Amino acid sequence: MSSELGESAALGAAFPGRLADDVQKALAVLPSAPHAPTSRFRVLVDGEPVLIPYRIYSDEPSVAAEAALSATQRAVLDCLYTRHHDGRVRQRRLERVVGLIQPWVAPFLVQLVGEYVDEILLVIRRVLTPEMVVPNSPTDSVYGRFAAENPAFVALTGERVASYWDCYHRQRYPALIDYPGHAVMAALRAAAKRHDVSDGDAR
Repeated sequence: MSSELGESAALGAAFPGRLADDVQKALAVLPSAPHAPTSRFRVLVDGEPVLIPYRIYSDEPSVAAEAALSATQRAVLDCLYTRHHDGRVRQRRLERVVGLIQPWVAPFLVQLVGEYVDEILLVIRRVLTPEMVVPNSPTDSVYGRFAAENPAFVALTGERVASYWDCYHRQRYPALIDYPGHAVMAALRAAAKRHDVSDGDAR
């Protein structure tokens, strides 16, 4: 029981405190996992630190269990399952949440940009990039502020994009500029400049 409580607290730390009630209800339907979540990365969401697992190993809940949740609670689950060890699960859950423009969704999607699954990158580029390049659109505002607040995370993600392109995707995309992850990162960096935090809050 104590390990389950510890895992629940660890997963709950992936979201801002204002979502605590919704997160608790979402986690209540999460099946027990054969392995604990692996490592965590720290980012800021509207100035509040969150700790997001790199991978989780829980099976998905039943359709009925998820149907009983609110829209926000289902979105919390979708975000968590974008960290799943199975790339097909990550993509399926991404497709459910990619259009939800909320600050607490942004770190989950940006983390996916720095991973290697091309199909996931294509979804993110198709949905987010056209809106992110429109100054002061909701997508530009949410992702630009997130990127400006987390420059080290964005820089590391950009390095991963270049590395995965070099290792796995050069044949399909001979030039880095043609790689979907590069296009998303270019839009994200431009949005960050439009929403740069110059008062010292960005770390």
